[in-house]
Amino acid sequence: MLRLHYELLRIRRIESRLAELYKEQEMRTPAHFSVGQEAVAVGICAALSLRDVVYSGHRCHAHYLAKGGNLLGLVAELYGREIGCARGRGGSVHLSDPSVGMIAASAILAQTIPVAVGSALAFQMDGAQRVAVAFFGDGAVDEGLFHESLNFAALKRLPVLFVCENNLYSTHAPLATRLPRGTEIYRRAAGYGIASSKIDGNDLYAVYRAARRAVDRCRRGQGPVFLECSTYRWLEHVGPLEDYDRGYRSREEVDAWKQKDPVMRSERVLRRRGLATADTLRTFEDQIGDEIEKAVVAAKQAPWPDPRDLLQNV
Repeated sequence: MLRLHYELLRIRRIESRLAELYKEQEMRTPAHFSVGQEAVAVGICAALSLRDVVYSGHRCHAHYLAKGGNLLGLVAELYGREIGCARGRGGSVHLSDPSVGMIAASAILAQTIPVAVGSALAFQMDGAQRVAVAFFGDGAVDEGLFHESLNFAALKRLPVLFVCENNLYSTHAPLATRLPRGTEIYRRAAGYGIASSKIDGNDLYAVYRAARRAVDRCRRGQGPVFLECSTYRWLEHVGPLEDYDRGYRSREEVDAWKQKDPVMRSERVLRRRGLATADTLRTFEDQIGDEIEKAVVAAKQAPWPDPRDLLQNV
């Protein structure tokens, strides 16, 4: 539980610091921050092995870090430097570290869902005890790719875990404007015969327990699993700012969700169980803060990509 909390706090502090630095306008890439949603990434990835693979969408920083992606690789990528995880060519929405199983992320809505299903099919054909995970938001469930992928995964009983981070909005469009009244996303998956459930995505330990059960089911060859994780992003859809003035959500709504802060909830659990003291948590903060600042300094000092390599791998 301490390890899970450390990872949760680490991602929160990294994302918050990057959001601050983004305002300097030295990161010339659209960035979708996951502040408020980190518990889903940490809880799911903690249940995976190094050989399991993860795919993500545009809000991918937390998934990359939770799966073991290199922090300097992330920071340098946002600054467009050669040592970035995509050599400065992918930016915020194309993070990748195959060495730890973070295969790809893409800003095209639902694009990586069928690719994750393809990985799961390969694992099944190879007889490998590996699992593929697709992270996506509630906006992706309206895409045809989503339904085709779930149908195929159910038909072939593939070892794939579908994780829907339902933060209530697709950009600025709330669920009520996109789905018929009373629609439950996880029930859509259940309609394909997939084991599906809805969980509190801001409860780190509930996410982890659900992920353990889901991954075990996939490894036993019992087919795919779908988890709908209720959560909420604190910042604007893309960018580092608050967005109360955009007219699609209120300050009161955001503040209400901040009361369900996954970091504070996890901290309260640790304190209640006597697993962490104020000194323990202060030590965590100091270690994480030092790690972040070193990564920022190293990233800013790293070389730019050579323009002569512009068409390499294209």
